[in-house]
Amino acid sequence: MHSVSDQLALLKRGTVQIHSEKELADKLALGRPLRVKLGADPTAPDLHLGHSVALEKLRQFQELGHTAVLIIGDFTAMIGDPSGRSATRPPLTHAQILHNARTYTDQVFKILDRDRTEIVHNGTWFSQMTFSEVVRLNSRVTLQQMLQREDFRNRIEAGSEVRLHEIQYPIMQGWDSVEVRADVELGGTDQLFNLLVGRDLQKDAGQPPQVAITVPLLEGLDGVKKMSKSYGNYIGLSEPPHEIFGKAMSISDELMARYYLLLLGETLPADGHPMEAKKQLAARLTARYHSPADAAAARADWETRFSKKDLTAADLPAFTPGPDTRLLALCAQAYQDCFHTAKSNADLRRLLEGKSLRLNEAVLTDPKAELHLIAGDILRLDKKHAVRVS
Repeated sequence: MHSVSDQLALLKRGTVQIHSEKELADKLALGRPLRVKLGADPTAPDLHLGHSVALEKLRQFQELGHTAVLIIGDFTAMIGDPSGRSATRPPLTHAQILHNARTYTDQVFKILDRDRTEIVHNGTWFSQMTFSEVVRLNSRVTLQQMLQREDFRNRIEAGSEVRLHEIQYPIMQGWDSVEVRADVELGGTDQLFNLLVGRDLQKDAGQPPQVAITVPLLEGLDGVKKMSKSYGNYIGLSEPPHEIFGKAMSISDELMARYYLLLLGETLPADGHPMEAKKQLAARLTARYHSPADAAAARADWETRFSKKDLTAADLPAFTPGPDTRLLALCAQAYQDCFHTAKSNADLRRLLEGKSLRLNEAVLTDPKAELHLIAGDILRLDKKHAVRVS
């Protein structure tokens, strides 16, 4: 074990709030591995860099000798976390949740040390509860406590529904902490209420209350909204190397310092050119989720495409045109087939007006044009995406 002061200095970096720092210092001073909890509801099959912020902090705890306790919320996911939501989440089936959970565990070990990680499903205890036990669990909190939640209050004031099962969510997440005897719980800033409910339930159960640590919500590639698949501004942990590298290269210089801190745990190098710093960031993220060789290949391919402007030598996705040869239809198909991205006609017209759509470097300007593509043609869609006709 490192000294308490050294551990605190590392663990505080990149956090928003520690409730409380003194309690964390006292727990670290016990000299035993702490049980550090992070919950993940498998509501979708893929994780992205936004999820990795808390996972990276959990990895730091592991590197200091502590134990990661990863809660797979196979039961809570059927409710859906209401944090930051303006409406009730659509329900998922248990089969969908278990499918997503299998992909989660594959992806988290790109970051976490498998040997220092306990994985538990909260369905293990919630599925066994009788109704009388659920009633007793609910009696441990008050309705006034639950309605202190800002997102619940906002929805009520706006005349929107808050379903009673949603009020159960913070209670269930808090009870997870009792079941695993958590010393520390990590979460995004939108999770603070849930983490504090866990402290209250632990006290009520006669356990020492967990330390609640919140980490920032990572901005997506647009630099404005939080990273989310629904916003299309994400970098997925399981995406191909060239996608991770290319997307990382699209972020602004202002956002780069934040990515260095939250994703690498480092400060942006003060010396050197910003472009090289961004390439280093993109390469290290690619290597983290694939390999150094994949990162080197992705960088070389990116430089071929964009630094040298030579798409003819680049490793581009193969595109097989469909029967609709109209320009916008072909571009929409290329996005969908090669990049699994849906683009509306309005999106494509904006690219057309910005002179982004090109065929073999010839700028395309007529939205009604019909393209007669042949094998080897290169269709550039935007600054980051191009395909080669197969």
